[in-house]
Amino acid sequence: MLEHVWEVLIPWLISAGILAAVVAAMLLVHSLAYRLLADLVSHTSGSLDDSFVRRSRKPVKLILPLLAAIVTLGTLPLPHSVVGPLRHIAGLALIGASAWLAISLLGVIDDAVELKFRIDVKDNLTARRVQTQVKVLQRIVTVVIVIVTVSIGLMTFPEIRQVGTSLLASAGLAGLIVGLAARSTLENLLAGVQVALTEPIRIDDVVIVEGEWGRIEEIRTSYVVVRIWDLRRLVVPISYFIQHPFQNWTRTSADLMGTVFLYVDYTVPIDPVREELKRILEASRDLWDGKVCVLQVTDSKERTLELRALMSSADSGAAWDLRCRVREKLVEFLQKNYPDSLPRVRAEIRDVPALGPARMAPSAS
Repeated sequence: MLEHVWEVLIPWLISAGILAAVVAAMLLVHSLAYRLLADLVSHTSGSLDDSFVRRSRKPVKLILPLLAAIVTLGTLPLPHSVVGPLRHIAGLALIGASAWLAISLLGVIDDAVELKFRIDVKDNLTARRVQTQVKVLQRIVTVVIVIVTVSIGLMTFPEIRQVGTSLLASAGLAGLIVGLAARSTLENLLAGVQVALTEPIRIDDVVIVEGEWGRIEEIRTSYVVVRIWDLRRLVVPISYFIQHPFQNWTRTSADLMGTVFLYVDYTVPIDPVREELKRILEASRDLWDGKVCVLQVTDSKERTLELRALMSSADSGAAWDLRCRVREKLVEFLQKNYPDSLPRVRAEIRDVPALGPARMAPSAS
């Protein structure tokens, strides 16, 4: 009896030992190969070569043992009823690992674009355009890869293939139902393609959405993250930017015009205020780009004049800081030099005629 059991176990033990040895050998080959590659690209940290090695390491670590296992299983002294399911499982894992590698290689392309087109420079319009297109298309391709991978995996099951053939006649109705159920998802996916092609927004664009001022931080497949000035995050469906109006302050260039409004008394002398504005801007070359410096009387109300100071800056952040500085300095200038010209309410007191004898109140008795 014991000899019979031992005869049954020997093929299993030999097969397990061979499979373990093959897998261990592939892991050792992977470790040595990537250690060598890491040494070769160590002097180019942050380069495209470094990105390829870093992103492909884990998927390849799974692919190599799976390939070796699939090839080895066909040579093991095991019954087909055992080898077949094992190879099927390894094949499904290999399909998933290959999809993982493909998605990782998309990340390498993204890294290459970020290296070539940097947005941390002053004139980054082209870089933001290219990065936005690549990131949106990368996420769309990732979704396609996942869908194709799941489809291929399901098609490896003969039963599902047969069910799919029998349901082919009702595919039109099923597609309509699925389309209606996933309408918002499909809408956002198509909107993502439109955003990538028409570029209403880009990474790092300055926008005003739902009354909030912020920058485009992320563009995902179905939503966009806007980093608001106070570090809150506004998450908006990507279809919003196709269907609703919004303000984009950096659509064609980053430079902006800033305004400061002052309300002063009619007695204010305009020319000195205009000269003070010019002096303030000249002293603010870190924020002012030197292009526009205008002070105009833009309205006259019942009690005040409206003065508008117009100035230009290289970007929205500088424009905001410059407006605050100019407003503060002009108010300080008026307080110090023309305090009587600040807004005030005038009243006129006229002499009241004395009351006649008949209108005088009776005296107390």
